[in-house]
Amino acid sequence: MKIKNDLFLRALKGETVERPPVWMMRQAGRYLPEFMAIKEKYDFFTRCRTPELASEITVQPIRRYGMDAAILFSDILVIPQAMQIEVQMKPDFGPYLPNPIRSQIDVDQVLVPDVNEELNYVMQAITATKEKLQDEIPLIGFAGSPWTILCYCVQGQGSKTFDKAKEFCFTQPAAAHNLLQKITDTTISYLKAKVKAGVNAVQVFDSWGGMLSPNDYKEYSWYYIQQIIDALKNETQVIVFGKGCWFALGDMAKSGAAALGVDWTCSAQNARTLTGGKITLQGNFDPARLLSPPDVIKKMVTEMIDEFGKDKYIVNLGHGILPNVPLENAKAFIDAVKEYSS
Repeated sequence: MKIKNDLFLRALKGETVERPPVWMMRQAGRYLPEFMAIKEKYDFFTRCRTPELASEITVQPIRRYGMDAAILFSDILVIPQAMQIEVQMKPDFGPYLPNPIRSQIDVDQVLVPDVNEELNYVMQAITATKEKLQDEIPLIGFAGSPWTILCYCVQGQGSKTFDKAKEFCFTQPAAAHNLLQKITDTTISYLKAKVKAGVNAVQVFDSWGGMLSPNDYKEYSWYYIQQIIDALKNETQVIVFGKGCWFALGDMAKSGAAALGVDWTCSAQNARTLTGGKITLQGNFDPARLLSPPDVIKKMVTEMIDEFGKDKYIVNLGHGILPNVPLENAKAFIDAVKEYSS
């Protein structure tokens, strides 16, 4: 079926567009009162595992704001769960893994699962979401980068430094690469299954890539992301978003990815220069800037589009939307893009 509003897909292909498309990372979530109403009734992983809930949460922001793409409500940590690594989501704390991986023996216990079996609920959520969207806009599927998943599996929780994860890589590199490859193999199968189930593009979130030096990034993160791109690029459009990874944009631009996400610490000019100006870029509004008054937001969004240029560009935030963003401010962000004329 043809997607009625294919602006996002055209921008991914680098085609000339009347205006850039817009969506927001974490748009299905905690800043919306309708999401909070569901959150009060069901715990986090119940929401992820119940196709009707996941699909409802996915389309909530679309109904309210009319973004140009939906992103499936899920979590990057469903991958370790499928690999038989226990993950809990603790209120006011975040992810907690009671049995972190710290040795080769631990890595040996980790399974590469049958994703169609272990993560079938995600595929069902895609089917349910596609029914709700009625081919009005594209649906994005996503996964965490293998390095970012390793960070949680080894650290056991969120961290400002992921020191234990880095120590594991630097003191037991063979075990670390073994784990990274298992995560990569699972992620490739998972994203391929998502494409088969009906997503129109996929995004790889390397949330903690910026924790690594450029050389370590190549070895422990990019090497595995490249495998994912190679496996998926002939089947769908792949977006790679590495937070704090501006130093890798040059390599990323040559990877076969359709688009690269940029965070707010990298200017549009730098991002275009580092990527050679040929690849579609996505970003990079500071999520905290959505706390500015709506008229300021609109002015800044227009300036941001002017800086990136309207083509080969997808308007987004430089990371996920914050829970305390007022609804009218999120609306101002989306409306500014829809009203844009160069």
